[in-house]
Amino acid sequence: MSAANRSSFVYVTYIRTTPEKLWEALTDPQVIRQYRFNMIVECEWKKGSPWKMARADGSLTDTGEILEIDPPRRMVIRWQIEWKPELKAEGPGRCSFELEPMESAVKLTITHEIDRPESKLVTAVSDGWPLVLSNLKSLLETGKVAITDAQHHVLRVGDAGRTRK
Repeated sequence: MSAANRSSFVYVTYIRTTPEKLWEALTDPQVIRQYRFNMIVECEWKKGSPWKMARADGSLTDTGEILEIDPPRRMVIRWQIEWKPELKAEGPGRCSFELEPMESAVKLTITHEIDRPESKLVTAVSDGWPLVLSNLKSLLETGKVAITDAQHHVLRVGDAGRTRK
């Protein structure tokens, strides 16, 4: 599909850690809960494995499948939003994680994309990923997350791009 018919969000951050520690943070359910606002992720982290994410109360938010996995360098997840009907209706997107060592840090590039123009999914994740990845960076560099409750900082779909004051 041409770039004109695709929506994507790319986020790059540099984290003072090793590729192995960052990979562990991306795939260990206990670490994920710390920086992802208590979300529960279940996956075997093998190609073809199902992947799902749920809130602490067990309500399902996202599902998918591991399309590619090359620890500790690259992972691609087919990502289907489940919690919001208008996002679910867009169908699954893809989220890739690229890790590249750089001196005493790791360059982490997240690309979340879907094969449709002007995607509400991409608008929504463009608000969510910066919060999640800021927490990940803070956790790995200081041992503490920066933000504990995302609900106070980002509005839901339809208000994407605006923050609460």
